[in-house]
Amino acid sequence: MPHLEDATELFKQATTATMRAISGNDELNVSFGRGKPYLQGNQARISLPDSGLTEAQLAALRGTADRFSLRTRFHDEAFHNGRRPYSGVAQEVFDWVEEARLASIGSYLMKGVQNNLQAQLNQHCVNHGYDRIEHQDQAPLGEAVGMLIREKIIGEPPPPGGQKVLEFWRDHIEERIGDKLDDLDASIFDQEEFSTISRRIISDLGLTDDWGEQNSDAESEEAQEEDSESEAGDETSDQEMSADGDMTDAIEGEVPADMDAMDMAEAEGDEDEAGAPPDMLSDKNWLRPKESQYKAFSEAFDEVVFADELCEPVELERLRGVLDKHLQSSQIIISKLANRLQRKLMAQQNRTWEFDLEEGTLDCSRLPSVIMDPFSPLAFKQEKNMKFRDTVVSLLIDSSGSMRGRSITIAAMCADILGRTLERCTVKVEILGFTTRAWRGGQARELWLQQGKPAQPGRLNDLRHIIYKAADMPWRRCRRNLGLMMREELLKENIDGEALLWAHNRMAGRQEDRKILMVISDGLPVDNSTLLVNPSNYLEQHLKFAIDRIENHSKVELVAIGIGHDVTHHYRRAVTITDAEQLGDAMTEQLVDLFDEESNQNLKSLRPVA
Repeated sequence: MPHLEDATELFKQATTATMRAISGNDELNVSFGRGKPYLQGNQARISLPDSGLTEAQLAALRGTADRFSLRTRFHDEAFHNGRRPYSGVAQEVFDWVEEARLASIGSYLMKGVQNNLQAQLNQHCVNHGYDRIEHQDQAPLGEAVGMLIREKIIGEPPPPGGQKVLEFWRDHIEERIGDKLDDLDASIFDQEEFSTISRRIISDLGLTDDWGEQNSDAESEEAQEEDSESEAGDETSDQEMSADGDMTDAIEGEVPADMDAMDMAEAEGDEDEAGAPPDMLSDKNWLRPKESQYKAFSEAFDEVVFADELCEPVELERLRGVLDKHLQSSQIIISKLANRLQRKLMAQQNRTWEFDLEEGTLDCSRLPSVIMDPFSPLAFKQEKNMKFRDTVVSLLIDSSGSMRGRSITIAAMCADILGRTLERCTVKVEILGFTTRAWRGGQARELWLQQGKPAQPGRLNDLRHIIYKAADMPWRRCRRNLGLMMREELLKENIDGEALLWAHNRMAGRQEDRKILMVISDGLPVDNSTLLVNPSNYLEQHLKFAIDRIENHSKVELVAIGIGHDVTHHYRRAVTITDAEQLGDAMTEQLVDLFDEESNQNLKSLRPVA
């Protein structure tokens, strides 16, 4: 065991030193954990290697670290977002061409980095099942373009899964943009020049509609001018490019740099990249779809289930014991969080006194002054109740595979703490989870296959929505249920949009004056079976639609906490934490802030009138 700890520590030290050297940033803060890897500003987190990792899997981990280092040194996120298409396949092509540029730089600088990046790409293809795809609609065009560019510049073919993707698109791509793939290596250190090439590639592939609906002709005209961009093309792109959304699956787990849309708008002295004037930037509704064509191929296999129905009582008791051990080891932190929240709530619920009244109960604190001065009048006080609205809180916890390990453990601990504390303060609370019944599609996907694989089928997995504690259920009856979160085989895919609407609808019909929904997640919705046969942003767009419906058309107050994933680009009221260890503080802080009447009124004043 000491040998394993030494090896892990050696991996941390070597990875940190390498990342700082490649990035040229000695201040780069590198941490290690069990959740998704991510890069956010000057913060990077890399997954810890498991004891049974193969050499190829270890190289893939190093490849992730190398990608983050190259992005830190050679990639300007604000510039990239400013030139990025609004949505669709064009956005994917743009992202993957930039990813190919960075991979080419790494391969040019060091052979070891090239090997690591190739291993990371291979792992990405394996995770997405690209070696098993059978039709072109299962092969993402954006990734095919990026892989072909990497192949041309580096001179090495993509891994087997990547070759499977590329074989469906190679002829199509080379026929339209083959002449633009020559001599690309001369521009790999110039992000601006490469982004111009990306835009011409997108135009030649016939994807200009995704730049925006108003002036695709201007983009086509720009594509014809090989040496310079027209002024009209510049204006159109500056106004219609969107900084919305995280990078696609190629850089899953990353979030945009710290510079937000307001900073960019001020720097450029113009409208922001999404076309919204600066005075509207406090409201990001222009980035959300107002209508949704989202659908499920079949809802017959979905389930809403109580936690105790998914596990035998003996096993559930054992899992609860595991959770109790974690809670015991964190007793000091637990007490601090619970006491802080309870003090805040009780302060608003407790009775108070009105003083200096003509009648009522004698104010004994004034008796000394009466004794010293008999002519001093007696003072009275009267007890009154503080205004505290009847409230229900719902905790919606992402129960996907990426939460496995420390993230789901801490989420369960925090749910336990908040559930007990809120109930003690007479605030009703329900605890919900969302995942799917299967990996990579369930019975809905089998039904789709049986029916001949119709195009654009919608969601192809079977939902599993879990009720750990209903709002009206006493804590003593559901205490054992939270142990189910410790069962790793429960954690599969995450389809956030439908889960959000489900949790909202459970609260919407309740009688409480105030309803608060808190979402805890560590990434964008992912279900490979759905994304392989629908647009790549299909689930994300529905999530944005669901958020818009709740925030602007419902009395339910929505707050989100992202673990290693920037949720502030999607939710109006949100916080992002860099590590699961910060979850307890973040949840408590958000609830304390929500129960602060003045803070809540300030939030409401920002909400647009429907």
